[in-house]
Order: sequence, then structure tokens, then C-alpha cells
Amino acid sequence: MEENNPTSLPENAYRELKPGEEYTPLMPAASAPREVTPYSVTMGVIMAVVFSAAAAFLGLKVGQVFEAAIPIAIIAVGMGNVLGKKNMLGQNVIIQSIGASSGVIVAGAIFTLPALYILGLDAAFWQVFLSSLFGGLLGIVLLIPFRKYFVKEMHGKYPFPEATATTEVLVSGEKGGSQAKLLAAAGLIGGLYDFVVGTFGLWTESVSTRICSWGAMAAEKFKVVFSVNTSAAVLGLGYIIGLKYALIITAGSALVWFIIVPVVGSLAEALDPAVMASLLGVTRDDLLADPQRLLSAENLFQFIGKPLGIGGIAMAGIIGIFKQSRIIRQAVGLAVTELKGSKIQPVAVGRTDRDLPMKRILTILVATLLSVFVFFHVGLLDGWVQSLTAIAVVFVISFLFTTVAANAIAIVGTNPVSGMTLMTLILSSLILVSVGLNGTTGMTAALIIGGVVCTALSMAGGFITDLKIGYWLGTTPRK
Repeated sequence: MEENNPTSLPENAYRELKPGEEYTPLMPAASAPREVTPYSVTMGVIMAVVFSAAAAFLGLKVGQVFEAAIPIAIIAVGMGNVLGKKNMLGQNVIIQSIGASSGVIVAGAIFTLPALYILGLDAAFWQVFLSSLFGGLLGIVLLIPFRKYFVKEMHGKYPFPEATATTEVLVSGEKGGSQAKLLAAAGLIGGLYDFVVGTFGLWTESVSTRICSWGAMAAEKFKVVFSVNTSAAVLGLGYIIGLKYALIITAGSALVWFIIVPVVGSLAEALDPAVMASLLGVTRDDLLADPQRLLSAENLFQFIGKPLGIGGIAMAGIIGIFKQSRIIRQAVGLAVTELKGSKIQPVAVGRTDRDLPMKRILTILVATLLSVFVFFHVGLLDGWVQSLTAIAVVFVISFLFTTVAANAIAIVGTNPVSGMTLMTLILSSLILVSVGLNGTTGMTAALIIGGVVCTALSMAGGFITDLKIGYWLGTTPRK
């Protein structure tokens, strides 16, 4: 049964709730909207196919995967209007959820698996396919127990920039009129803006002080560079996340570019060339042969500033894991209770708060881990010790950093999956070497293991966006 839904979010959708206040979504728990239908699933799969190809191309070309949820939501709304469909909110959420999985799976693959071909390693298609498949499954089942914490308990405390933008697109499809016109106008202006920059080059997307003589001098002598990205996507992100988080991001950039990079640059000559070369990931001879390029401000940021940021994200994630230990204990306790077949009658929950049963989640998790173990043991590694070690690495890192990925998406809308993948590759390589894995087999194993973890973290980050959109609009979590 379809119901006529309100066409605007409640006023408390984006703010913290007062004591005793409840959030009522656009489609309340008492309603019965159409969600999973042949139309929504078919459209979602088509969007996934199309945007997977687009995301892979762009990601391999520029090293960055665009977020597909927003354009897919716009297309879903537009197609519904063209076909004259009514009350499409629930189905449109499913369409964007299925379609947007394309970008996150692609992101998980392109940061690791292309290295197999760059290094000339022997990798079969089925190995690439299974690493993405199992990583995606792990990302979903490991995040589900944390849904209530991120989307409900932290309501109004996290900005969820991408989820906010996608939700507004979907709501505008129900509103029509001035809201839809405003959204269309904003999208048109942003598209034309980027088109003019990218096609005609009327101005550069990234403006740096290097364009001035004094700026070039400051960059060479003092390693100080100030740059601003003027793309419509970045400007729009600033509007969405708000002043507080925009200032936090700006403060982090200022710390690295105006303090850390200049300090390291000033100490470069005093340090032993071998030490400096190791920090930059090059040989001593390479550094002595081309010091101007390797000691440039941009290169110091890439190899010293950015890893510090990754380490900060990792530490924040570890701290977050300790802070969220109560949520982890609750999830584990619920799982144990269900597995024991407790006779206690479960508390009735509304439609908008129904997750998949914990017993089913654990069944899928165990089946996935067993499948990953067989995949590693039969098609990748030699020996039980190496296979058991590999599956332990995958599970522990995926479990711990799932919340890190979700937390990053909730705050800034960007998943630091590439940085966490580098950490995974380093940790997994060290551990696998300790159990006797080396050579080309070890490199292949490390990259494919990294691909599984990378895809899991990417999927978790994308999935939390879907769940938050569903929470705001009132879709059924288990669907």
C-alpha cells in the first residue's frame, strides 16, 4: 500500500534532539511505502552498471572516485517524473542505494588491484572478482550492528554531507515546484562552472601562490605554498558540512602546509641524506640527483604531511573504537542472546527501526569468512598457517576500521580508504613475511588481501550514507 507522504523534512532533521524529543521521518513507521520493487531493483542495477564503468575510468585516470549517490538520486527522481510515477520516495532510496554501491566497490578495487598489473604479477579475473565480492559483503555485515549508533544515537551530531545532499535531492522529487527548480538550477550552475573550467580552461581549478614570483620564491626557499581548490564540488561540500567542520578541515590543512612542511623542508639540509631519502621513499642517490623536485613543498606534503594525516585518522579511529566499545558490547551481546535462543520476548520495534536479525547477520559473516579462507587457501596461499593468518588480518582490520570509515563519512563525507589501505598493506606484509610468505607470491597475496579490506572499508563508508538517508526519509533498514 502506498501512502501520500509529507514533502518536507521535519525541522529537527539536522539538529540535535532535545531530551525526550523523537525524530519522525518523512515516511513514518505507521506508513507502508513501496520500496523493493521490480522497478527499483532493475533501475538500481542499471545505474550500478553504468556508474561502475564511469567510476572506474575516472578513478584510474585521476586517482579519485566520485560519489555516485547524488547523480543517481537525480536520475531516479527525473525518471520517476518522466514516467509519471507517484509516491516514489521509498523506491528512489533503493535505486540510489543499489546504484551507489558501484562507486564504493570500484574505489575498493582501484586502490590496490591495478598494482598487480603494474608489478607484472599473475592475477586471474576470478581473484579480482572474489576480492571485491567478499570485501563488499564484509563491509555491509560488519557495519549493520553500528547502524543505530551512527544514524540514530548521533542524530544531529554528525553532518553527513553526502547523505544530506542526496536526501534533499530525493525530497525535492516529492516536492516538485520551487524546490525542484532550485535544485535543478544549482546543479546546472555547478555543471556549467566545472564544464567551463575543465573544457575551456578559463581559469585553473586549483589556484596556488606559485603563480606569482613571490609565491614561487616562498615555495622554493621556505616550502610555503597556499592553494585553493575552486571546483564546484569542493565549494558545495563546504556549504553542506557547515562552518564548524569546514574550519576543522582548514585547520588541519594549515597545520600541515604552513608548519609541518616548512619545518621539515628547513631541516632537510641538516638531516643525513639517507634519512631524508627514507622519509621520502626514494634512494639516497635519487635524492642527491634531483633534490629540487624531491624536496619541493608538494612532494614533502605527499610523502610526509599526508602520512601524518593518515596516522591521525588511524589514531582517531582507534580512540573511536574505545569510545564505541559500549556499542560493540551491545552488538555482541545481542548476537550471543539470539544464538542461545533466548526465551525473552523481543521488544516490538517500528518498521523504520527493523534491522536484519543478528543471527542472520552472523550467519552471513561466518559464511563470508569461511569463503574468504577457502579463497586464500586454495587460490592464493600455501599452507594452513598462512591462510589462517591472512583471514585473521582481514577480519581484525576490517572490523576495527569499519567504524573509522563510517565516522569519516559521517563527518566530512570523504572516506580515507586509500590511507587505511596503505596501512593494511604494510601491516599484512609484515605479518605475512613473519609466517614465511615472500617473493612474488607474497606481493600478490598482500595486494589481494589489501583489496578485500579496502573494499570492505569503502563499502562500509558508502553503506552508512544509505542508512542515514533511509533514517531521515523513513525507509525500512532491513530492506
